[in-house]
Amino acid sequence: MADVALSSPPRAAHSRGAMAWAYVRGHVWFVIAAVVVGAYVFAAAFAPFVAPFAPTEQDMMSFMAPPAWGAHLLGTDSFGQDLLSRTIYGARYALLIGLGAVAIGAGGGLVIGLAAGLIGGRVEWALMRLVDSLLALPSLIMAIAFISILGQGVDKVVLAVGVALIGPFSRTVRGDVLQVKAQPFVEAARLMGVGTLAIVWRHIIPNVIFPLAVQATIRVSYAILVSSGLSFIGIGVTPPTPDWGLMIAEGRSFVSFAPWIAGVPGAALAVLLIALSVVGDGVREQFDPKLRKEG
Repeated sequence: MADVALSSPPRAAHSRGAMAWAYVRGHVWFVIAAVVVGAYVFAAAFAPFVAPFAPTEQDMMSFMAPPAWGAHLLGTDSFGQDLLSRTIYGARYALLIGLGAVAIGAGGGLVIGLAAGLIGGRVEWALMRLVDSLLALPSLIMAIAFISILGQGVDKVVLAVGVALIGPFSRTVRGDVLQVKAQPFVEAARLMGVGTLAIVWRHIIPNVIFPLAVQATIRVSYAILVSSGLSFIGIGVTPPTPDWGLMIAEGRSFVSFAPWIAGVPGAALAVLLIALSVVGDGVREQFDPKLRKEG
């Protein structure tokens, strides 16, 4: 009996792994997108070793040099800085801001959603009205409001975008909590005398965390887009930080005769957002319990 009990978890894990592998084999675009995201993560993590130049190093003899000009594979900007190097370092800031903002939004949404779903009554009503106030404005407008209060900088952008994402995560968690609370195994645990904290820890949170993680995967691309938008309009990350939004904003002044200045970071941003969206949709399609039930 002990052997049977010990063999059950590996069998379940093997079944889930087999399903994931079957999904990967049947979805080529998901694999391609995952490889692209992995390449961005690798470049961001090892930017000092991958980038040919420092992101703020200037070549006084190569201002606005076109791609494949000398040592500058993708050209230089109006300050003589290597665009390839700045784009690689820009991936580091984009992923840092995106992941950090989503972590703040998911963490805040988890706390508010759990409190609203578990306590109910007036507490739930008050928390949901707070969430409604956060959802009343688009995330970009909400982030602009927080930036105007907090000031500019990478850490401020992470916090502002993260707070703007708390609303959607809160509604997701609250809905999942209400759904799990109505399940028979939760009621059975109560009838057996299991304490409220134990029920929350053993039954509620495990069934809420995974859908929340799936939603977080999808929201990373949106957080990166919002942060780049803030930098583009001049209220996000401050120069000379190699941020894609800043680079695109600088390049729009020279787009008629030096389109690569805005085109290189713009293309890098577009490819990353598309790849993250494809990966997020694939993860949701494969692991979201609601979609799997509908299927």
